[in-house]
Amino acid sequence: MPVQRLKDFLDKNDIQYILISHSRAYTAAAIGAITHIPGKVIAKTVMVKLDGKLAMVVVPGSRHVNLGALKSALGVNSALLVTEPEFADAFPDCEVGAMPPFGSLYGLQVYVDETLTHDEEIAFNAGSHRELMRMRYKDFEQLENPTVIDVVKKTTAELERMAG
Repeated sequence: MPVQRLKDFLDKNDIQYILISHSRAYTAAAIGAITHIPGKVIAKTVMVKLDGKLAMVVVPGSRHVNLGALKSALGVNSALLVTEPEFADAFPDCEVGAMPPFGSLYGLQVYVDETLTHDEEIAFNAGSHRELMRMRYKDFEQLENPTVIDVVKKTTAELERMAG
């Protein structure tokens, strides 16, 4: 059961969470539709290589990582998206592409887009394409201590607000 490692970690730290079982889904949009959770609340874990080192970037499920912004925010020379076959071995207890945003369980640095810090709760894959975990963002932040940065691609409306 992929979620057991995560559950043990959260239970050991007295963190409250809800585990939601759902039919198999592979994208944040599909998970949101099945579970009736808005895409902006679903925390999507995107795997990147920063100067050749594997790391996690967590963004709202309805958004995409801006690699230029990531590179600039972290002062690295290269920021590249990583394909599933390239990172599958890093998460031996998870289905490929369903890893939770807890890099500390896998020896990885975690970066979170600042927009997620505004939500009371986040929901994320719990190691399988059939289980979603929901918990308070503050509890996630306390346990994981991620680096918070602004890395999502801006919408047209956001760009217009920034320009105006």
